[in-house]
Order: sequence, then C-alpha cells, then structure tokens
Amino acid sequence: MKNEPAATLRKRRQSLLRQLPPLKAILRGSLIERYKRCGKPGCKCAEGPGHGPKYYLSVSYPGLRPQMDYVPQESHTRIAEFIANYHRTREILEAISEINRELLRRREAL
Repeated sequence: MKNEPAATLRKRRQSLLRQLPPLKAILRGSLIERYKRCGKPGCKCAEGPGHGPKYYLSVSYPGLRPQMDYVPQESHTRIAEFIANYHRTREILEAISEINRELLRRREAL
C-alpha cells in the first residue's frame, strides 16, 4: 500500500465502500446451537443429544454476562447472514481506515 499512488488508494477505498452490506442488515453477536433434554421418562432425548437444535443469539458486553435471545428456526439463516454482514462490515471499515491512515501519513487529501 505504501508504494501505491494516492489515486489508486482512493479508488480502492471507493470499491470497498460499494462492497459494504446494507447497514440495516447487520447484527452483532454469535449464534449458539443448543440441544435440551425435556426430562420426560422414556423420551428419546434422554439417550440422544436432546431436542433441537435450538438457536440463540449471544451478544457480549464488557463487564456484563452475555445476553441471549432465542432465534426461531425459520429465522436462523437470515440471522446468520446478518451476523456475517456485521463481520464483513468490520473488515471493510478496517481496510478503509488503513487507506485513510496511509493518505494522512502522506499528507494527501482524504
């Protein structure tokens, strides 16, 4: 990046901006998959992995216990996409920040 012309850096930054997912479609957290045993005598879950999978969104905050929200089965795929969008957005923002930092080092127009 240090040897690239400023114009190339700006073009790359514009390309990254176009790759950002829609901001309304991002969600921070992790999907947790759980299986639960119901406790009924003779139920198949007593011998197997349990009932499920059941999905939960886990979101951590500094100094607090993780917050868990149930994710209905029919929403699982969409929620997984929103979480992937969040991670992709963070990667793109980091790349844009590095480009801006390099332009600043060079005393170029941001």
